[in-house]
Amino acid sequence: MDAKSFSQQNNISWYPGHMTKAMREMEKSIKLVDLVIELLDARVPLASRNPDIDRLANGKFRMIILNKADLADPAATAKWIEYFKDKGILAVTLDSRKTGEAKKLENKVLEICKEKFEREKRKGLLQRPVKAMVAGIPNVGKSTFINSYVGRASAKTGNKPGVTKGLQWINLGKSINLLDTPGVLWPKFESRDTSMRLAIIGSINDNILSKYDLAEYLINYLINNYCGIISKRYNIEEVDTGMVLLAIADSRKCLMKGGEPDIEKAAAILIDDMRNGSLGRISLEINTGEKS
Repeated sequence: MDAKSFSQQNNISWYPGHMTKAMREMEKSIKLVDLVIELLDARVPLASRNPDIDRLANGKFRMIILNKADLADPAATAKWIEYFKDKGILAVTLDSRKTGEAKKLENKVLEICKEKFEREKRKGLLQRPVKAMVAGIPNVGKSTFINSYVGRASAKTGNKPGVTKGLQWINLGKSINLLDTPGVLWPKFESRDTSMRLAIIGSINDNILSKYDLAEYLINYLINNYCGIISKRYNIEEVDTGMVLLAIADSRKCLMKGGEPDIEKAAAILIDDMRNGSLGRISLEINTGEKS
């Protein structure tokens, strides 16, 4: 699904100009860094992986952080770690909202860049801090990760895409310097699955796709892959999208004027419950061989 068809379908632009500007700034800064730390959402590791960042990081030391791992299916996440390992990239899990969790990755960063240190030592150079670019799509938790690493609020955070607007160097002392970057998408999605998954986790502006469409996609996915999870959460029978949303609207007293059930609000409740983990630990990509 390209930008034109996506925007025509939804009558709105989903690829803001600041993302183009941010990518250009990242391309200029990449020569300054030793390591690219790419944050992915552990629930959708393929869909949340920007191919432009993958291209940008070519030739650099790499680390992938499967962030929000506390929200993802642990069995699926374990397979994703092996998937990236087979590609020669270290992938680690993280819940960056926990204070101090990100700091535990420092030794892994230094280990990845060990070759750099040895090369500089052979040349008689003093060891300098690793310069690491922190990159990822919107709303995968880059700023939360940086603040957890630093131990203070050095980067702006939010639960919607587009909070970080520009590049920012953060000096962590003798070991590591981090370059915080804005969340950037890419101007062409490979499939409808990619766009739906990114919208469900909140990496695309909520005004792009209707909550009903997202709920329909999510309900069908959950029935096929996590049978019973909807029934457990809402004490309702899993039948189809309409019945599920009607039941949620009834149980949560979501009514419009005149007493009609507010299906759109019920859909929003379902999506929010998916995003915050109230439905349980769910991965929207389970098979590491699937294409998004």
